[in-house]
Amino acid sequence: MGHVLHGRHAEQAALGALVADALEGRSGALVVRGEAGIGKSALLDWTAGRAAAAGLLVVRVTGIEAEADLAFAGLVGLLWPLQSRLDDLPEAQARALHSVLGGPAAEEAPSDRFRIGLAVLTLLAELAVDRAVLCLVDDAQWLDRASVDALTFAARRLGADGVAMVFAARQEGFDAPGLAELRPGRLGADDAGRLLGAYGLAPALRDRVLAESGGNPLALREFAAAAPEGGRGEPLPVADRVLAAFRAQIAVLPERTQLMLLLTAAAGSAHVEAGPSGASGRSGASGHSGASDFSGPSGSSGVSVPSGGSGRDGRDLRAVLAAGKELGVGLDDLQPAERAALIRVTGAGIAFRHPLIATAAYRGMPMARRMAAHRALAGAADDPDTRALHLSLVTIAPDEETAAELVAAAERARLRTACAAAAHLYRQAAHLTPGPDERAVRLAEAATLALSAGDVDLAADLAGQSRSLTSEGPAPATAARVRAAVELERGDAGDAAAILVEAAGSAPVGVAAGMLRTAADYAWFAGMPDIVAVAADRLESLGRPDPAAHGMAALISGNHSQGVGLLRTAAREDGVPRMRAVHLGWIVGDDDATLAGAAEEVAMCRRYGLVGALPDALQALAQIQVVAGLHRDAEASVAEAAAIARDTGLRRRAGQLDTVLARIAAIEGDEERCLELTRHSTATGRVAADTMLSLLDLGLGRPQEALDRLLAARSGPGGHAGVLMGATGDLVEAAVRAGAPEAAREPLRGLREWSAAGGQPWALSMAERCLALLTDDEAHFARAVQLHEGTSRPFERARTELLYGEWLRRERRRADARGLLGPALETFERLRARPWAERARAELRIAGGSAATPAAADLLDRLTPQELQVVRLAADGASSREIAAKLFLSPRTVEYHLYKAYPKLGVSSRRELIRLTLA
Repeated sequence: MGHVLHGRHAEQAALGALVADALEGRSGALVVRGEAGIGKSALLDWTAGRAAAAGLLVVRVTGIEAEADLAFAGLVGLLWPLQSRLDDLPEAQARALHSVLGGPAAEEAPSDRFRIGLAVLTLLAELAVDRAVLCLVDDAQWLDRASVDALTFAARRLGADGVAMVFAARQEGFDAPGLAELRPGRLGADDAGRLLGAYGLAPALRDRVLAESGGNPLALREFAAAAPEGGRGEPLPVADRVLAAFRAQIAVLPERTQLMLLLTAAAGSAHVEAGPSGASGRSGASGHSGASDFSGPSGSSGVSVPSGGSGRDGRDLRAVLAAGKELGVGLDDLQPAERAALIRVTGAGIAFRHPLIATAAYRGMPMARRMAAHRALAGAADDPDTRALHLSLVTIAPDEETAAELVAAAERARLRTACAAAAHLYRQAAHLTPGPDERAVRLAEAATLALSAGDVDLAADLAGQSRSLTSEGPAPATAARVRAAVELERGDAGDAAAILVEAAGSAPVGVAAGMLRTAADYAWFAGMPDIVAVAADRLESLGRPDPAAHGMAALISGNHSQGVGLLRTAAREDGVPRMRAVHLGWIVGDDDATLAGAAEEVAMCRRYGLVGALPDALQALAQIQVVAGLHRDAEASVAEAAAIARDTGLRRRAGQLDTVLARIAAIEGDEERCLELTRHSTATGRVAADTMLSLLDLGLGRPQEALDRLLAARSGPGGHAGVLMGATGDLVEAAVRAGAPEAAREPLRGLREWSAAGGQPWALSMAERCLALLTDDEAHFARAVQLHEGTSRPFERARTELLYGEWLRRERRRADARGLLGPALETFERLRARPWAERARAELRIAGGSAATPAAADLLDRLTPQELQVVRLAADGASSREIAAKLFLSPRTVEYHLYKAYPKLGVSSRRELIRLTLA
């Protein structure tokens, strides 16, 4: 039986509620965080017992300090017993997990590090179809980064699945933003006294233990068991005093016992033992789970072997025994440690009573002994990654042979998308690399992988180290690309462009061309026309002219005809990345191509589980959805992109997504929301934010403010931005309404040239509308309305109808005016464009028309963004499983969203939903 928990009523209530929710089909996750010995593992053991008694399936893993850099070590420990269920997953996800576990199709490694997290999400949800699941992760601060990414991604995205996840972690070393936390405190005097009651200490000794332990449960037990008779020297943190106590217990053991304990700890195989009731340890899945009678308040850890002695745990134990044979020790030498209750040796393996005992066994030994242990373990290792890690710990001076083994291990980790582990291995390899040039190359690779893992600060540091070593070879260019990406991540695309242009001067021609193309793109969006021009000229001089860079340079110089033509050519080139084509299409205003390209990119990301790439594609899709009048769909795209960005650590994406929503808020006249969404715009996004705010000003009847804002934006460094070209209609209307038509003439000239070059009907219509405002010529109004027929920008079309209708009403042609004002009002109401609808309604009344009561809310307005996505896919005939794979959800969560959406739409089945028209 496990120990009784004292003073943990609130924590037990929270964990019990998590289990109860899982039984009711609701998922949830908690992080139990606290210092060593505070009782985190005891709480996990209690939760496991509670869950097993209620019939939940319990799966469990414990992080291992020495395995923190071993790619997917934690996930392997968790999923090893569940391999038979992998084939239940979608094919791409099954391949992803096989690549981790080394099963079938392992050579087909995934290309996105978050796909494995998606596969974990689906696997847990599939397990929960049979019965609710409890997933316990102990010592999460020692999990490898790849496993952390996968498990926390799943924890954040589980919904109506009946899966509970609990992570226990120290104060530092485990970052899980967005997950709720429990922080068990130290025990009060009464609870601490009750815990000590079983030890029968004399009052004076009892008081000393209470004072020394500071309310830490592990310290209370260990100090009481040791029955101290004297003081403990200088004050130390409780965990350090407990560690010192364990070291003292180990120090009195025979040397051969100490060496065997060192080998066990150094092996990095501190696996929690499976208790007699089932899987209570590092790995395993069972219908029952509970602490063994040996588990202390913080659980058990040690080397364990699954039933039959197979699997990775068995390999680890064999390695310890083989290494022990090399050093002249074996299992028999562990008997004194077992009698001292530091470990337990059974047929299932070796189990340390607490991770701090393993730490004491390792750190309490001299360096020479530790190195001998790692050398023996390296020789005994039967997998190359483990061998490389042990070798790195015994290699002090530069050694190319060891460095090469670390590089090979890093490449294997890269293939499995364990980028953080690969970065660490390359970094270790660099430190052991003899020559500065090759060291620089490996540091640059480490920087690239750290960036891929989302560790921006580490990437910057490693790139800086690489840069300082050499100015020759491939390393400087690689480091420069990392430094540029870091600056982009930090929100400074201009600095990113400058870094690339500078570094391209010493890079090989092919590499330099790629860097200059990227620099031109960055500089365009950063509002740095000089760098765009420099990049275009340098590409020309390299013999690698780039139509996109030259087109952007031409647009900046005012040559709209040439610029638009080159950009359209670039967007249609064979081999152009689809997202670059999408961005180029957006610049030239090609709505159809942009919408099609963005939709195809989103579909591709969904099909192949490219989680990390999806937010960028969704943002591009949302931008074009807004101008197409699909505001609810755009909000759904943004909501999904924001959730994935949050779940994957893509911090910079949030501000860019806010800009998309800001346009909707501006159209709707929601000033408070529009200001909030644009308040934190970066320098790169400031011009776009200004166009949203000027549209808001114009709609709310503040033409002078709108004009001033747009004129300032046009005269600034981002004055060439395509978003300003699209806002020319706002500028001209603001200028006319503010009584300053001359301010609009030059912007209109640019718009006419740009629209003529592109030939897009919406742009040509806007130019005609602007001409009509400045010339008061009805022919331009009529032409504008005609050009708008069939275009994909309903808000702009309604504005043209409104302005023409106002003109007709002033000319006393009321019947003609009503024919335009009525459709404009309908469109504004559908788009919830309140200020514009009020203006159209007022004009319609003056023209003698009947301003109908505002239309009832659209059916789709009743749905949440995620419900809308699910409903649209279900209406197209997709199954719940197919929808789940597309939206990175579980099938049960999809069913939950449909269940919530049906009554809002007035339907009761998929069949009725398919018949429903969803505009």
